[in-house]
Amino acid sequence: MIKISDIKLPVEADHAQLIKKAAHEAGIRQEDIRECEILRRSLDARRKPDLYYIYTVMLTIRKEEQLRIRNRKHVGRSKHNNIMFTDKEKYVIPTPGDEALHQRPVIIGSGPAGLFAAYVLALSGYKPLILERGADALTRTSRVEHFWTTGELDTQTNVQFGEGGAGTFSDGKLNTSVKDPGCRARFMKETFVLFGADESILYEQKPHVGTDVLTRVLVRMRERLTELGAEYRFLSQVTNLEIQNGRLTAVIVNNSERIPAEVCVLAPGHSARDTFRMLHERGLRMEPKAFAAGVRIEHPQAMIDLSQYGRPQDEHLGPAPYKLTHTAADGRGVYSFCMCPGGYVVNASSEKGLLAVNGMSYMKRDSANANSAILVTVTPEDFMPMRPDDLPDALAGTAFQAELEKKAYAAAGGRIPQQLYSDFMNKTASSNYGEFASCVRGGAAFADLNAVMPSFMARDIGEGISAFGKKIRGFDRPDAILSGIESRSSSPVRITRDEKYVSNIDGIYPCGEGCGYAGGITSASMDGMRCAEAIIKRFRKLT
Repeated sequence: MIKISDIKLPVEADHAQLIKKAAHEAGIRQEDIRECEILRRSLDARRKPDLYYIYTVMLTIRKEEQLRIRNRKHVGRSKHNNIMFTDKEKYVIPTPGDEALHQRPVIIGSGPAGLFAAYVLALSGYKPLILERGADALTRTSRVEHFWTTGELDTQTNVQFGEGGAGTFSDGKLNTSVKDPGCRARFMKETFVLFGADESILYEQKPHVGTDVLTRVLVRMRERLTELGAEYRFLSQVTNLEIQNGRLTAVIVNNSERIPAEVCVLAPGHSARDTFRMLHERGLRMEPKAFAAGVRIEHPQAMIDLSQYGRPQDEHLGPAPYKLTHTAADGRGVYSFCMCPGGYVVNASSEKGLLAVNGMSYMKRDSANANSAILVTVTPEDFMPMRPDDLPDALAGTAFQAELEKKAYAAAGGRIPQQLYSDFMNKTASSNYGEFASCVRGGAAFADLNAVMPSFMARDIGEGISAFGKKIRGFDRPDAILSGIESRSSSPVRITRDEKYVSNIDGIYPCGEGCGYAGGITSASMDGMRCAEAIIKRFRKLT
C-alpha cells in the first residue's frame, strides 16, 4: 500500500480529482489504483477566502511490488518525501494471561471508557457485566428532554448520568491530542462507523458524531455486546464495595444487591461525586487535581464562519469551529473548550439545587449560533482553602464545583443564568438580548454572572474574551451571550493506579475521565481499552 500525505486541493474538488492528484503524486496511472482511502483531511484557510483541503490517503494499487523495486534505494520511501510504502496498521487485542478468573469482569459506568473497556473484553470472550446508574440511551433522551422542558430533574438519569456518559449530550466530538501508536483511536472510530456513525469521522481533522446519531450508535453497540455475552443493567448504581485483604471481592448495587467480583473497571464519569465519597471511604487512594471552570459564550455562527473562512459556509464547508488560548496577566490559562458549531447551550445539571451548563450539537450542526466554553484553570491551591472541615483533601475540588453550581442555581431561580458580555464587564445584570438570541435547551434568565464565580475567574474570563476578540473579529462584541456555570469540563479527582492500571485495591482498574486519566470521548475510550488490555494480559477467559 502507498501512503501519500500533503495532497492539496480546493475544497470544491471531488473524489475523482483526489484520485487523479494522488496518481500523479505516486507516478502511476489512475487505472492502477484499486482503492483510495482518505486517512486524514484538514482545512487550509491561510489564504481565505481561497480554501483548500489537505489530504493524507492510502492507495491500494496494482503492481505495487514493481513500484517498490523502482524506489528501493530510498529505504521504504519514494523519491517524493510525501510518499511512503507501508502496510495498514490495525488495533490488536493482546493474548490472554494465565491467572484464573472466577467471575465475569464488572464495568462501573457506560460512558466512553466503560463502553470500550466492555467492548474489548466482550470481543475477547470475557462476557463483562456493565452497571450503569442511569437509564438506557432512549429513555435517557426522553428524560433529558422532559427536564429541559419542565425543569423536573431526574438525579439518576440526566445529561451526566446514563448510557453513553456525559459525552452523549456534548456533540459527540472525537478530537484528541493523544498519540495513537496502538491504533486505539482509529479502532474506536471504526467501531462507531460500524454501528451507524458517518464515515467522515475516520478522516476529518475535527470529527464529530452528533448527539442524535450517537444515541443510535449506543443502542446498536449494546445489542452487539449482548450478542457477545455481555450483560447491561441500567438504574444500577454501585453504592459500596466489599474488600478483603486488600482485594476486591464484591460490589453492592443500589444498597441492596451483592454481586461477587474480583475484577472491576471503574469508569464512573466526572460527575459521580457520591461515588467518589464512597470510594474514598472504602480506602481507594485518590488525590485532588487541577481542572477548569468558566462560562459558555455564544455568537452568531455566520459571524464565526466569515472570520474563519473569509466567506459564508456552503455545501463544501460545515459551520466553522475555532480553538483559542490566552495566558492571563496572573499567569492562568484561559481557553476555549468543547466548541459546538451550530449548537446549543444546555442545562447539564445532575443534582437538585445545583446548576451546570454544557454545549451540544446535533449531527447537522444547524442552529443559528456557535458556542464554546471559556474556561480558567483552577488548581488545588485555589480550592483547598475553601474545603469544608469535614471533607477530605482529595474531594476539595468537588466541593468547589458544587459551590459554583449552587450560586448559579440561585442566580436565576434554577434557570440558566445568562448575561451579555458588555454587562458582564460592567457587573450589571442584562435585561434583554442584543442583535441575536440564545440557542438554549432548558430555561434561561438574565443575572449577573460575577456573583456566581470568584473574582479571579471573572477577571480572567473577561480578559480572555477581550484577547480572543483580536483573533476572531467580533468575539468580544458587546452582545455576545454568556451562560454559567461550566464546571464539569473534567474531573477534580484522580484515583491513582500503577503501571498495570490497578489501584491500591487489587482488582480495581480506575480509568477514564472521572478517575482523572482522560479528557473527552476519544481519550476516555482509549483509556478504557488500555484497562481492558491489562485485564486480558493478566487473566484467562472464564470457562
